Amino acid sequence: MFQTSVLVSGSKGNSVLVRTENSALLLDAGVSAKKLFAAMETLGVSRHEIKAIIVSHEHSDHTRSAGALSRLLKVPIYLNEETHEYCAHKLGSLSVPTCFFETGESFYVGDIVVHPFSSSHDAADSCNFTFSKDDCSDLKLGVAMDLGFPTQLCIAKLKNCSSLVLESNHDERMLMEGPYDWPLKQRIKSTRGHLSNIQAVGVVSQVLHYELKHIILAHLSEINNDPALAYETMQNYLTSVRSDAKLFVASQYQNTPLFSI
Repeated sequence: MFQTSVLVSGSKGNSVLVRTENSALLLDAGVSAKKLFAAMETLGVSRHEIKAIIVSHEHSDHTRSAGALSRLLKVPIYLNEETHEYCAHKLGSLSVPTCFFETGESFYVGDIVVHPFSSSHDAADSCNFTFSKDDCSDLKLGVAMDLGFPTQLCIAKLKNCSSLVLESNHDERMLMEGPYDWPLKQRIKSTRGHLSNIQAVGVVSQVLHYELKHIILAHLSEINNDPALAYETMQNYLTSVRSDAKLFVASQYQNTPLFSI
């Protein structure tokens, strides 16, 4: 068993579950512990399966309940030292020692191999991730959110994924014609901001292969995007290249099903 679910994703909070028969972890905890526990309950996943919480970067939509979850579940938080420097005050006093990883170096949570790599985002040392199972190297989950630009490193790491959670934050026209002030629009569009629907297609076009089973679009803006538009933009591309990859859109308010990675 090697499964994932996007428990919640959007501008207001993000969290991804990765699970095997022996271990489970949360990548980010950007909404309340109560909401995350409720999402896991709908999936039939016990909170007691969680062995670790991984923090990708210090922004609140990824860290909001990380400290509380660590205290409630008595599990460690994994993050890099620069991220810790910027968010230690948000985590509060922890009863389990914090675990530090080096960006670019893999580590284990039970039988899950976690590989963090740098993402182009306006945070201290923001990371994207791949996850694989110790005894099943042909299966790989890629999670790439909060990146303004898909670097060559990012593309290289996301190749050969069997499942992919990918940011599709905004529609460029909706962003530019929307209510945000100009500096915020510029931040979102910058190489350290967020991927647009079209940029997400560009990423998939470079990493798509026959064994990619699931693509889950994530971190959609409620103001500058529409789930149907994000889906249509990506599905049109997948149809044009006759891909059999199944496409889903993650929600701020409802978890995805459990997908077999």
